[in-house]
Amino acid sequence: MSKRLSVVISQSPSKNPVKRKLEEDIVAALLFENGIDVTVVPNLYDIKPDSTSMLALNSIGGNVVVCSWLFERAAHWVLDRFGIAGHVGTVLLANEDEEDDEDFEEDDQEAADESSDAKPVVNASRDLPKRKIYCLDFKASNKADEFIEEVKRIHSENAVKVVTLGDVIGGSSDGSSDSLPIASAPVQPLAPPADGKKAEVNRIEESGGRRWYPVIDYNRCTNCMECIDFCLFGVYGVDRIDTILVEQPDNCRKGCPACSRVCPENAIMFPQHKTPAIAGSNDATASMKIDLSQLFGAPASGKSAEEVAAMERDEQLLLAGRDAVGMSGSLPKRSANRTDEAKDELDDLVNQLNDLDL
Repeated sequence: MSKRLSVVISQSPSKNPVKRKLEEDIVAALLFENGIDVTVVPNLYDIKPDSTSMLALNSIGGNVVVCSWLFERAAHWVLDRFGIAGHVGTVLLANEDEEDDEDFEEDDQEAADESSDAKPVVNASRDLPKRKIYCLDFKASNKADEFIEEVKRIHSENAVKVVTLGDVIGGSSDGSSDSLPIASAPVQPLAPPADGKKAEVNRIEESGGRRWYPVIDYNRCTNCMECIDFCLFGVYGVDRIDTILVEQPDNCRKGCPACSRVCPENAIMFPQHKTPAIAGSNDATASMKIDLSQLFGAPASGKSAEEVAAMERDEQLLLAGRDAVGMSGSLPKRSANRTDEAKDELDDLVNQLNDLDL
């Protein structure tokens, strides 16, 4: 039985007719494709936990393609925050502003691997589901056909036929000893699988209002706790194993991106911010070869990114009827009190096994 591919169309928060036409043209074209299910939801970033859209997204199993007006990285981690986790699927239809960044990311990863001082990222220790999430940025093209072709390519990629090496070299296919069943080898992708069933569309119409909250990229986050130390609005928290998370997203002050400016790894995004680097673009930030104070700060004023962040935080504190705190205002540094001691009995057991040097 062939696998059906789920495609999510996340609509623009605005009612711009050009954007809406692109979305609807893609949905209409997918109706003629076999083996595809389409779910249309409101703006991905604005979806609330108790909404019908959230239930629909969480009901999707297997690989999924998500088309949204967010940068690819931002869309992936918004989904992850919803509990829709998976591995990043390779996308060939990329925003031109970002398509040269993969080389930078590879260079940085190699540099990090070679450095003994490199801090492990949170995602390295997470147990991700065995599925891929492909995030397409609507800003990458204004042509519906290009998105359709990319969806079809992804569908084909997930329908690759696997045969034994014995079959490849001409051995018997009936399981006799003439074949060499020692390994498997993928052959060229097939055409998108046809199961005789055209695309089904689940369209969800609901309005929950615009939202504003930080999104954490756990491929960059090293759990340093700078964000929770800096934020004075109770947005951040930690889970049962002391990993940073956005615990109270609606406590965030609308329009304030201050915590993203103090994150040393550029792991915090605000997907609706007007500045691409803060909104989740990889452009110019993946390699981290530039001064972040120039990127996130206000070079014309001569202030550092940290000073700009403190000013933004003070502005929000005053608007909330609280006192400004300036550069010195923060919560007690959690990172200073953190230890490497085992957190539970399982960690103790792992350490004991390591000591045995088996």
